[in-house]
Amino acid sequence: MARRCELTGKAVQTGNNVSHANNKTRRRFLPNLCQVTLMSDSLGRNVRLKVSAHALRTVEHRGGLDQFLLKAKDAELSERARHLRREVAKAVSLS
Repeated sequence: MARRCELTGKAVQTGNNVSHANNKTRRRFLPNLCQVTLMSDSLGRNVRLKVSAHALRTVEHRGGLDQFLLKAKDAELSERARHLRREVAKAVSLS
C-alpha cells in the first residue's frame, strides 16, 4: 500500500540528512497518515480511509466528508475517493 493520503494526495518526500560536517545522506519525509472512519451524511454510512492529519483537519473545517469531496480536485483524490465522490454527488442530487 502506498504511503499516500487518499483525500489530498500528500505522499512521501525525499531530502537530505545534513551533518555538522556537511555530509549529505538521502532520507525520506513520511506523511502523518491515519486510518480513520468518516461518516458520510448523504450516503448514511461510514467510510474507512487512509488520510493525513492535515486532510482530517481540512475535512472538519469544510463541514464533513461530503462537502470536502464535492470541493476536491480530481487529481488529488485516489481512485477509491473519486468513486466515493460520484456516489455522494448522485445522492445529493437525488435528495
